[in-house]
Amino acid sequence: MRFRRAPGWPAVLVDGPVVLRPYRRSDATAWSEIRRANREWLAPWESHVPGGWYETNSPAAFRLVHADQRKSARTGEGMPFAVCLRENGQERLVGHVNIGSIVRRAFCSGYVGYWVDSRVAGRGVIPTAVALAVDHAFGPGGLHRIEVNIRPENMPSRRVVEKLGFREEAYHVRYMHIDGAWRDHIGYAMTGEEVVAEGGLLARWHRVRDNRR
Repeated sequence: MRFRRAPGWPAVLVDGPVVLRPYRRSDATAWSEIRRANREWLAPWESHVPGGWYETNSPAAFRLVHADQRKSARTGEGMPFAVCLRENGQERLVGHVNIGSIVRRAFCSGYVGYWVDSRVAGRGVIPTAVALAVDHAFGPGGLHRIEVNIRPENMPSRRVVEKLGFREEAYHVRYMHIDGAWRDHIGYAMTGEEVVAEGGLLARWHRVRDNRR
């Protein structure tokens, strides 16, 4: 079966050392190493599939993840980006950003999800990656609104969207089953009109980061 290209996909997005690109089959080993090394950092905030963390984040498991990502990208339901960092002439995988659950027509909306290797956390990699992805979604991706839902206890993730200027809109009680229980989430959102006058979300983030220095 042949698929028409979805709006805005595929794409490679770059800002300084931060690179967003589609996943490759060859990412399996690096993806598995990062996921396994970051179990304590990531597991409390993610919904779980059957099996242990080691098994569900193996190179073999990545092949299933990659197949699902390719399908969602082809059908226009997602924009799954590998987040890479270029340093000393080398590019390495350090995280993930996805614009998912995309609905078009009268909604033109999607949800952003992300994670990052704890070994590069605090360096502005994920705020930059999210800003790149959201600008792309509002532009070539043809979306109007981006939402993100985060557990109240997940302060590092909340700081990412709050630094970028996402609005806190809602409190979702028992929103998703995570870490053995139904967990509350805080809903954040942003529309393209809110950042167009600032030159986009990445431009806003650059100004915020510069003012913090």
